[in-house]
Amino acid sequence: MAGTKEFYGLDPNKSFQVDDDVRAAYATSTESGEAKRTAWDALFAKYTATHPEKAAELNRRFSGKLPEGIFHKLPTFEVGVDKDQATRKFSETCLNSVAADLPELMGGSADLTPSNLTHLKCSGDFQKDTPNGRYIRFGVREHGMASICNGLYAYGGIRPFCATFLNFVGYALGAMRLSALSKFGVIYIMTHDSIGLGEDGPTHQPVEIIESLRSMPNMNVFRPADSDETAGAYQSALTKSETPTTICCSRSAVPDIAASSIAKTMLGGYIAIDVGNNPDLVLVGSGTELGICMSAAKDLTAAGIATRVVSMPCQDIFTEQSEEYQKSVLPGNVPTLSVEATAVHGWHRFSHAQIGMTRFGASGSGKDVCAKFGFTHSNVVSRGKELVDFYKKGGLPVPNLSCRPIFDNVVAGGH
Repeated sequence: MAGTKEFYGLDPNKSFQVDDDVRAAYATSTESGEAKRTAWDALFAKYTATHPEKAAELNRRFSGKLPEGIFHKLPTFEVGVDKDQATRKFSETCLNSVAADLPELMGGSADLTPSNLTHLKCSGDFQKDTPNGRYIRFGVREHGMASICNGLYAYGGIRPFCATFLNFVGYALGAMRLSALSKFGVIYIMTHDSIGLGEDGPTHQPVEIIESLRSMPNMNVFRPADSDETAGAYQSALTKSETPTTICCSRSAVPDIAASSIAKTMLGGYIAIDVGNNPDLVLVGSGTELGICMSAAKDLTAAGIATRVVSMPCQDIFTEQSEEYQKSVLPGNVPTLSVEATAVHGWHRFSHAQIGMTRFGASGSGKDVCAKFGFTHSNVVSRGKELVDFYKKGGLPVPNLSCRPIFDNVVAGGH
C-alpha cells in the first residue's frame, strides 16, 4: 500500500489524502453549482409571479402530489351488466380513465402495445417531432425500458409506466430491482400472466415470475381478479409513490365478484364468499383462478363443507394489515387450499395445501392447458374435500399458519 502511494506521488504516512489542486477543483465546482442554483431559484420566482398556475402545477408534479379527485376518474363496473373481460382490458380502461387528468403519467410498451393495451388515447407518441407526446415505443428491450422509467422517475415530475408480457420480466428484473431499491414508484403493467395464455407454450407462460417479484422487498405485486380489483390496483400503485407496483393482468376473461371493491382490494386480501365465522374450508386465490374457487365453493358448501373464498390480489399489502384483520380473513387453523396458476412457493404462508405450478407449462388452448395442470372446478372440489378429510381422518389439529411467515407447513395432499 505504501509503495503504491509513493508511486502515485502521495504521502505513504497519510491514510486519506486529497491533493490541493483536486480540492480546489471541487471547491470551484461547488461554487459554480451554488451560483446556478441561485440563478435558477430567481428565475423560477420570476416565473411564479408571471405564471402562478403553471408554477403551481410544476410544484405539484415535482412534489409527487396527485391532482384532487383523480381517483374519482377510475371506472366503476356493475355486476351482471358489464360483460366479462380479461383484466388487461380493465387495465386499459383504468389507465386511460386517469391519464387525461394526470399529465405526468408517461410510458409505453416493449413493442406489445396491441397486446398490453397500454396506448394513451389522450396523447400521441413521444418522438423528436412530437415532444408533447406521452406514449413511448420502447421496442423489444425490456431492461432498457425499465431503466428509462427509473431515469424518468429519478429526474422528477414524471410518473412513468411500462408494459410487456409478464414472462419477459426476466429481462427487466435487474432494473425493476433498482426501482424497488431506489424507492421509485414506477408502474409495471404485465399482461398474459399465467399458463392460461395457451398456445404460445412454456416459453411465454410465466410460472416462477410472480414468485420472484413477490420475494423482492418494496415491490407490490397485484394480480387482480375482476374490474374493481384492477381499479384498486391502479389506485394503490398511484398512491404508493415510493414503492413500485407490478400489475399482472390476464389474457382470458374473468367473472365479476359481487363482494369486490377498490377499498377491499387495497387491503391486499378480503373475503369474497363467506359462510359465517366457522368455515370448514377456506379457498384462497387470485386472478383468473378466483372464479374457479367461487364456483367450487358453491358445490362444496352444498355437499356439507361450508367453504369460504378469499381473494388475495396483493400478498405484500395483505401482510401489512393488522394481525386481527389477517386472522379475520384467514383464520389459520381452518383447512386452507390456495389456487393460483403460478409457482406454489410463498403460498405456504397462507395455506396448508396448494394447487399451483411445479414445472414449466405446455402448449395448447388455454382451457386445455389449465385442465392439464388441475385448474378446474372439479379438481378444486376434489382437492378441497381431500384436505378436509386429511385432518379429520388423521385426528390431527389443523396447524395454525398465522398470516406471517413464522414457519412453512406442507401437508400431504398438496398439488
